[in-house]
Amino acid sequence: MPRPSVDAPNGAWTDPECPVARTLDLVGDRWSLLVVRDAMDGARSFTEFQRRTGVARNILSDRLRKLGAHGLLARQTAATGRRLEYVLTDKGRDLFPVLLALRQWGEHHAFDPGEPHSTLVDEQGVRVPDLTPTGADGARLTSDSTRVRKTDGNR
Repeated sequence: MPRPSVDAPNGAWTDPECPVARTLDLVGDRWSLLVVRDAMDGARSFTEFQRRTGVARNILSDRLRKLGAHGLLARQTAATGRRLEYVLTDKGRDLFPVLLALRQWGEHHAFDPGEPHSTLVDEQGVRVPDLTPTGADGARLTSDSTRVRKTDGNR
């Protein structure tokens, strides 16, 4: 079994060889993803994150610390020079497709037909098209057309 990474919460991974499990160990709770979502939407201050999410101060402090410790958010001095703000790092911005996939799943499965919900649009105001994973040959990928290749230690 691989040794725990310094990035692992509490020094151990849930499933050390699974990228999905490791990702969930890092950002798989509701509040972490909502903080990342709001940072992508322009939130920068503790107060703004709290107002947008409604999360308790102690939980928000913990998630901001955790996201910073794992390199998804960085603290920097605000333009006013009076306080610190939180900004996404490249690693944090790389979660965009993950949040987009969650959003689009929610649009299709978490609302009743015709129920209003927010819509993600591009710079021209056009709705972002649904993600469709494709293989090297351009064919659509699904859970039925893919498989996980386990490492030698997990056969």
